[in-house]
Amino acid sequence: MGASSAEPGEPRGLCSYQGHPAVPGPTQDSGPCEASPCAVAPIGVKSALYHPLPAPGLIKSGWERAQHHRCRCLLLASPMGTTSFLGSAWALLHIQNQLVRECLAEMLAVLVLILITLSGSAQMVTSSESKGNILTAYLAGAHLNPAFSLAMCLVEQFPWWKLPIFVAVQTLGAFISAGAVYAVYHDAIHHYSNGTLTASCPRETASIFATYPADYLSLSNGFLDQVVATAVLIVGILAITDTRNKGVPKGLEPVAVALLVLSLEVSMGSNCGCPMNPARDFGPRLFTYVAGWGTEVFSRDNGWWWVPVVAPMLGAAVGSALYQLLVAFHHPLSEGATAAEESPPVLSSAAVPADPETSLAEETGGTLPQK
Repeated sequence: MGASSAEPGEPRGLCSYQGHPAVPGPTQDSGPCEASPCAVAPIGVKSALYHPLPAPGLIKSGWERAQHHRCRCLLLASPMGTTSFLGSAWALLHIQNQLVRECLAEMLAVLVLILITLSGSAQMVTSSESKGNILTAYLAGAHLNPAFSLAMCLVEQFPWWKLPIFVAVQTLGAFISAGAVYAVYHDAIHHYSNGTLTASCPRETASIFATYPADYLSLSNGFLDQVVATAVLIVGILAITDTRNKGVPKGLEPVAVALLVLSLEVSMGSNCGCPMNPARDFGPRLFTYVAGWGTEVFSRDNGWWWVPVVAPMLGAAVGSALYQLLVAFHHPLSEGATAAEESPPVLSSAAVPADPETSLAEETGGTLPQK
């Protein structure tokens, strides 16, 4: 079918095909408009974005979709015929690259979770433990964790090339969270510490942000503590998310993981706070270093800082191996399938299946090839 033309005097919108530059001017009835203007935009629309999906017709007021052959334009117009502020902001700031979107979401989620964690810790320390409790101080730690990302790589549920990117984003999110907590509790911290930011005196405040071992704990014992705790955490998460197990009710997986973390903190938290998350520990520790606590945050307790960074990663590897060797390798084969067809017999994740077009866009750097 040919392209429908616009009414006389009606301006034409622009249609870009996955990153192709939009070309102003009238369209020709010459087949799919993969990089040419689309003659369906209402008055006032300045730009539109191609979406490779079937046209659904009209949606919420102020946002109209129109179809032009295989192209669909998301038209950012207000009901009054002028480009809306949100529409302009969306057109300017929208990111198509899948990896960038994942990193932004990861950083935001880490920021929120660690903000809650450190705020609870700040309440406990600055109020001499009269406010706050272990539930708020250590609730975050199971999600958005480099150790968990490593475990997902080991069971082939996450690409290895993304691991360093996610670790950096998770650490950055924790660093920003520490800065936000310091800003919120600035007066309380300085009042409690008499204006001295230190990591070792009786009124030290560095432990608000990072974990430190108990006085009796050696480096070797602390390392073992974190390997075991993180291994148990990873085994539990893999069991919860493995769809071949007796599953947790759909949507309650985060609740089950939170209860797992809580049980670990209650049972294994006295030695060193049970961090189990390298980003949660190293990001805030780095913030304390640059914010005035000095090098003591790295030198204290015989250079403890590397233990909550390295030990959880080793624990993740141990936990992943244990789950595969004792559970995942022994799942019965699907009906009619052979061992070769189901190889490798790793975790069957409960994650939402990837959208084919999203996966293709990810492989091509966030853009889809022309059809």
